[in-house]
Amino acid sequence: MPENVATLEWIAVATLDDFWEGEVTDIQVGDELILLVHLNGGDIRAYQGHCPHQKTALADGELEGNVLTCAAHSWQFNLSTGEGVNPRSCQLYRYQVKVQDGTIFVGIGTREDGENPWRVCNPQNS
Repeated sequence: MPENVATLEWIAVATLDDFWEGEVTDIQVGDELILLVHLNGGDIRAYQGHCPHQKTALADGELEGNVLTCAAHSWQFNLSTGEGVNPRSCQLYRYQVKVQDGTIFVGIGTREDGENPWRVCNPQNS
């Protein structure tokens, strides 16, 4: 469990049959918009669903290889790691993911104070 998370709940969000390699989609889990990514090679990732810049839905962006470009202002993220490509000073919050019997689960965490554990992005060149 991530260091800033007190509790973790596993939520079924999709199946492998419905979510193909190379696809990205957003899913709503309670109050959370989550970007679900099925990377080429089969790895599944889940990140915060909104761009840290101006809260645009990241699933509306363009995926080229493993780099997603936000539709609003062209911020870019490596979806293998969540790290910012442009700007480099930013990183997406990554949710834990597990696949069990063909079902994709995302671990939704809560801090002890009840808040979402997202990292704060503090870009120098926004």
